[in-house]
Amino acid sequence: MLLDSFIAKIFYSIFVWFFSLYCSFAGGPVSLAKDAPIKPSSDEVQMSFALIADPQISNYLPDRQKYFTSACEDLKAETGLDALVMAGDIAENGLALEYQLVYEGLGGLDLQYIACEGNHDIRLRDYSQSTKRFNGWLNAMNGDSAVDTSTFHYSTSVKGIKFIILGSDRTEFEENYISPEQLKWLDEELASQKGSLTFVILHQPLKDTHGLPDVWNSPVDSAGSVGAQSDDLLAIFNKYDNVILITGHEHTGFGQYSYQKIGNFDSVNVPSFCVNNADGDYNEHGIGYITEVYEGKVLFRARDMCLGKWLPDYDIEITLK
Repeated sequence: MLLDSFIAKIFYSIFVWFFSLYCSFAGGPVSLAKDAPIKPSSDEVQMSFALIADPQISNYLPDRQKYFTSACEDLKAETGLDALVMAGDIAENGLALEYQLVYEGLGGLDLQYIACEGNHDIRLRDYSQSTKRFNGWLNAMNGDSAVDTSTFHYSTSVKGIKFIILGSDRTEFEENYISPEQLKWLDEELASQKGSLTFVILHQPLKDTHGLPDVWNSPVDSAGSVGAQSDDLLAIFNKYDNVILITGHEHTGFGQYSYQKIGNFDSVNVPSFCVNNADGDYNEHGIGYITEVYEGKVLFRARDMCLGKWLPDYDIEITLK
């Protein structure tokens, strides 16, 4: 287990008992559909990954755990996915118990786990503790120690496709702080790609994108965004071809705010996995994408993982240069 103290393990056992009791009265996890399993839409797919954001699992909000358990059943029934990508806010309060619940719900799949931190993962504690706990959880999910536990940004590849993961360089409450050193690193990473397809994973969107700041119900231009380095990131992304930015944080459902072409690059904002969504045409829990990479294009297939069904009206297809 990720929990390393006797008291934490006792508390976890009590939570599991409470959740089981709750489910017996609330009806338990939603049953999955039998006719729409996760399978590639074509034999020509080169790489595929599940994409979710903002589960925000909490030890005191059992409704979220109920949706999470149902959606995990869908992912555990899959065959052929190469990775699971999580765009931040894994845990509501960055607690070890919360990461343990995610580990037990999604761990053990035969794929690569990729995750960026979100503001809920880091907002309440010392930065060194946040990085150690979050990256320790991610390394446990992958069964190795590949991710440095002292920083949130790193890069990795899945079947030759590059993923660049960005994260805050200090404790922040709502935004991220992307230091000059990390901005320089990002620029160098993208330059080395020479126009090859690259996914950049960042919890918060750029300012004035995906309906911000209006969907954040704020008159402040930067509200709901990554923060002060938004313009710096925009300038870097626009220098390179075939960059796809993936974010979460907004809790907007599938609809008009899910995809945006921003200058030279594409941006996809992922709905919340377990927290209530709003401002979309489809705002249910347990929604995300099954992303398929093909020669010349990327297809984001919208899926309700609580119900185990595809939602083709909300698919996103991006043509590569």
